[in-house]
Amino acid sequence: MPELPDLNPIVHGKLRLALLSLLAGVEAAEFTWLRAQTGATDGNLGAQLLKLEEAGYVAVHKSFVQRKPQTLYRVTDTGRTALTEYVQALRQLLGSAIS
Repeated sequence: MPELPDLNPIVHGKLRLALLSLLAGVEAAEFTWLRAQTGATDGNLGAQLLKLEEAGYVAVHKSFVQRKPQTLYRVTDTGRTALTEYVQALRQLLGSAIS
């Protein structure tokens, strides 16, 4: 039996995978937009974004717009590479089942 590919445990989490996928398609996204897209609670979303930030997969920019805090997230090159490698590992794992 061929060796099974390793799936990156940071990317593999359902919400973290969704966040990386969403961020890969935009230049940057606000916390509130990510919350609306995923349906996650503020606490869960913040915790998962922190894990991605600590891994170097997302970058965070905090600022104020008309006295209101705004937090923007963007996927880093490292995060984009991790997502690409994760998708490739899934393809290898699933083989012809996804063609």
